[in-house]
Amino acid sequence: MFFAGIDIGSTITKVVIKNEEGILVSTAQPTGAEHRRLAHEVIKGALKKAGLTFDQIDFIVATGYGRINVPFADAQVSEITCHMRGVSWLFPGVSTVIDIGGQDCKGIKVAGGRMRNFIMNDKCAAGTGRFLEVISDTLGLKLEDIGEISLRSDNPAGVSKTCTIFAEQEVLLRLSEGVSVEDILAGLHKALAGRIHSMVSKIKIEKDVVITGGGAKNAGLCKYLEERIGFPVLIPSEPLITGALGASILAQEMAAKTSADEQVKKERKLEAVTFFDKED
Repeated sequence: MFFAGIDIGSTITKVVIKNEEGILVSTAQPTGAEHRRLAHEVIKGALKKAGLTFDQIDFIVATGYGRINVPFADAQVSEITCHMRGVSWLFPGVSTVIDIGGQDCKGIKVAGGRMRNFIMNDKCAAGTGRFLEVISDTLGLKLEDIGEISLRSDNPAGVSKTCTIFAEQEVLLRLSEGVSVEDILAGLHKALAGRIHSMVSKIKIEKDVVITGGGAKNAGLCKYLEERIGFPVLIPSEPLITGALGASILAQEMAAKTSADEQVKKERKLEAVTFFDKED
């Protein structure tokens, strides 16, 4: 049997296909404006990569901001639940999950593989990947490079502004004062780590701590977060897919429990895919 999880996030869309043995394939690509068409495209790409056809997938769970726009999904589950399940599968001893996405940051408390509490920042870009995206654009650098560049600093610049717009102005001021790009980036990463740590501390940070999302790919941010937390953190080999992985795990569990007519479900999903095929 095969199961799929699709996570349509604010910036990246991910798919995981697994069977009873484990993960078969995972894919990730930028999220566009047309979520329904995107969902169709990413699942087709993942199926091709896995060497499977659509009717071989027994159950699909959708999660993320765009989960309501996946017409062929059998169920929709919140991204917080899916991230927790995905991380717990990878790291059974996890107690705290810090997920740093493009538009929000989440802290999730876990005990025995179950969610006990969570906190979320989705109203301000200052605690998210968007903050670093704006700063990298201001400095004319690639987003994927700024974390490593920040590690070259021995003297992080002081950054007093937490608002993304004001921080951007402060960066320009520091540049005019002759402060190096490395020191500016180190200061910004340190400030962002402090903001994230302050938020997640409200639900009590305990070992093991796992960092996921696009922010987990930023070495500078992870370094300063680890310093704030006070002990080593864990990072998945592919930190972007934990939500989709959790969705695929839930898909497997739901498939085992469902009493619905499987053929009817597959026909409904195939109709949804055929609709998009006609538009191609």
